[in-house]
Amino acid sequence: MASEELARKLQSRLAATAEGTEPGPEPPHSPVRTGARQPEPQAAAAADGESPSELTAKLTRRLDINDGHAAPRLTRVFNPYTEFKEFSRKQIKDMEAMFKRYDTGKDGFIDLMELKLMMEKLGAPQTHLGLKNMIKEVDEDFDGKLSFREFLLIFRRAAAGELQEESGLMALARLSEINVSTEGVMGAKDFFEAKVQALSQGSKFEAEIREEKEERKRQEVEKKQRQAAFKQLQSTFCS
Repeated sequence: MASEELARKLQSRLAATAEGTEPGPEPPHSPVRTGARQPEPQAAAAADGESPSELTAKLTRRLDINDGHAAPRLTRVFNPYTEFKEFSRKQIKDMEAMFKRYDTGKDGFIDLMELKLMMEKLGAPQTHLGLKNMIKEVDEDFDGKLSFREFLLIFRRAAAGELQEESGLMALARLSEINVSTEGVMGAKDFFEAKVQALSQGSKFEAEIREEKEERKRQEVEKKQRQAAFKQLQSTFCS
């Protein structure tokens, strides 16, 4: 079919580019896709810094989508409290607040320039390549920017001791105001393993929710007491 033929041509052109040779002439009477200008693989790869294999996969999927042959990617509802159980509700809320603070575009993502600003604010500026590598380490959907879930992955990997000392992600985790464990970032893996064995995650979150409710009730009682005291004082002056 046309999509398979075009994919083979693109792969042939990519292979020829990698070998430094010109691709051979295309066979006559080959199917031609009309209505859209095909991207130049070499130019696209140079612009995005992608490898030929990555570009081929993207182009092939795009052709399959256009032909209606690609299976839709299922989206799932992301709940940070159930997926990142190693963190408390307060820690996740602190991470969310930090994420939103640097998501200056308010689009739900931290892109390259926003990450650049974040690292400068934290006192650990990175090179352009360093910033791209930071995103690449946790960029699961390969969109070149950080979602909130991918942002949480930074702190998960830091807490598990999976980040290199000199990496930009480790600098981000250390310099942020978020305390991922009472033991600090280093050595946190043992801390979390012990905590998971000692505590039931379900009871842990129930306790935190209960504490939040009790705090709200206490604030409401104090508010009513202040209002009653004010009314009593007001009536004393008016009488």
